[in-house]
Amino acid sequence: GLERDWPESGVLGCDSVQNAVHRGRLFWAWGDTTMPNYPLGIFHMTSATTAVQPLSSFEPPLRVRYDYFTDTNGRPRGVCEMPGGGPTWASGYVSLPDRTGTPHLVASYVKIQPPMDAYEAGLVVWNDDAKKFDRLRVLWTKSATAPKPPPFPEGHPALWKDAAGREWVYFGITLPSLRCPATFEAWQDASTWEVIEPQKKLAAADGGPDVKPHSGSIAWHPWRKRWVTVFMQYFGKPTPFGELWYAEADAPTGPWGPAVKVLTHENYTFYNPRLHPEFTPAGSPMLFFEGTYTISFCDNKQPTPRYDYNQVLYRLDLDDPALAPARGK
Repeated sequence: GLERDWPESGVLGCDSVQNAVHRGRLFWAWGDTTMPNYPLGIFHMTSATTAVQPLSSFEPPLRVRYDYFTDTNGRPRGVCEMPGGGPTWASGYVSLPDRTGTPHLVASYVKIQPPMDAYEAGLVVWNDDAKKFDRLRVLWTKSATAPKPPPFPEGHPALWKDAAGREWVYFGITLPSLRCPATFEAWQDASTWEVIEPQKKLAAADGGPDVKPHSGSIAWHPWRKRWVTVFMQYFGKPTPFGELWYAEADAPTGPWGPAVKVLTHENYTFYNPRLHPEFTPAGSPMLFFEGTYTISFCDNKQPTPRYDYNQVLYRLDLDDPALAPARGK
């Protein structure tokens, strides 16, 4: 009988999350989404909006009221369905102004074929009237001569103003691997894209073997006055895709480290961590991040009821002495 006023979304589980602040709202998008009324789920990015700071209190249980984009029956729907078979996965969510100052919500996409192979990549722009993404153009189609896509603005973005006052947007699935001027025109012009070689390994603060990042995101944290990252380790222990680390840097391009392990799993996957800098109240040392909690990519036969294949939110106290080694100073 508790929470009887809570609006039921119908969502049972969902894959990796994307976020962007656009026109005064925090836009959310999720990958493959499980629904009880449709056994195959939704494979073209479900989406919702909230206030930019959606939580007035951080005392559990946390309650984020998502305003979903729905179909005519009031159920969440895909907002990024692109032509062609297989799922559409979008990333690189960011709101960028054009030369007149008008903001545009943009993203990149890939089309997926079994088992999990991309065969097309492109750019999409949010249609505020239709409340869905429209394809701007295709960047790459898989072929014998082009088996892999070229660098493009994918992953989790981060905005940064350099010492000369120029605004940049950085993209990366792990650490930044591409940047361009933070404008709508530059984002769609590949000649402005600068490829960055991301740091391949970080020193472990405990003196153990170097840590190889596999997926993660970065953000500027006012409390630390530094860039921070939470990332999943590539083939960590005890779980190959379930070990999460924290590190800091003076610039979005690094150098990063030393890294401190902040989350571990026993035979359970936790990947694609997304930082939520918008969640942190002014003057707070807290850092919030979420990731996908699933038995996929491990041999666990006992999924956690109600939690498996869902996003789980964590917070770190960056003033905790256990994180002091990450300061590297």
